[in-house]
Amino acid sequence: MSNLKVNFLGKTFSNPVLTASGTFGFGREFNEFYDIGVLGGVCTKGLTIKKRLGNKSPRIAETSSGIINSVGLQNPGVEAFIKNDLDWLKSTGTCVVANIAGSTLEDYIAITERLDSTSVDMLEVNISCPNVKEGGMAFGVEPKNVENVTRAIREHTSKPVIMKLSPNVANIVDNAKAVEFGGGDAVSLINTLGGMAVNWKTRRPILNNVFGGLSGECVKPVALKMVWQVHNGCSLPIIGIGGITKYTDVLEFMLCGASLVEVGTANFTDPYASYNIVKDLEKFVAENDVDINDYVGKLIVD
Repeated sequence: MSNLKVNFLGKTFSNPVLTASGTFGFGREFNEFYDIGVLGGVCTKGLTIKKRLGNKSPRIAETSSGIINSVGLQNPGVEAFIKNDLDWLKSTGTCVVANIAGSTLEDYIAITERLDSTSVDMLEVNISCPNVKEGGMAFGVEPKNVENVTRAIREHTSKPVIMKLSPNVANIVDNAKAVEFGGGDAVSLINTLGGMAVNWKTRRPILNNVFGGLSGECVKPVALKMVWQVHNGCSLPIIGIGGITKYTDVLEFMLCGASLVEVGTANFTDPYASYNIVKDLEKFVAENDVDINDYVGKLIVD
């Protein structure tokens, strides 16, 4: 009965542990510490059509049990990823989920079309980006916009489409349903919470960009709640994200309805974080003779 494998959108993952976009690069640096092939999957650094340098420093601020970042999607661009990193990443044996981002709907369509003919296994779409054609409001705020961008991507790829949901919305379930209506295959949640940090001595914000995204252990209660809400309000499969640092966190997210999880900020404080979580899960499953899939959505609520 002991089993750690998860079938998700037609792909068999060796275990439910993936790394979160923006916290693992393309895996090369972490592969110097351990064989990243032990991971269920790697979500790439957010990719854009053209190379981005990101925001000016300082763009990382520590806070209680977490960090606030305003890195600004620094990445080499999709062509450089395909040329320099994709084949190597596939050779590790882990599942490759390409995270994509854009400033316009046309950006999303262009990068989707470019990746459709490659060996990436799935697409994860960051819709927390500002839509420059609509006054800067993030694509993922209003359900109708979520539905529109999901449908546009769905129409331009045969690969599984995972929409990464922002928690900075009126109703997370409405946005998950919008993904469903738009033809998306799954949702991942949560992306970072909006936040800021202040230096009281200088009377200035710590981040050059003033605002940033809060992540780390401090967001876990919010993430668990939203995963549970989406699981009960939408039929799409879920990848849980937010404050995962140990194997029991994975079990909690799965009980709330997640089939897979992504480990993010923990990779910054301990390069072995994701590896250790996988190994601890392996031990737990073996010692208790359980199928990890039996935990999904099995939270007992009286």
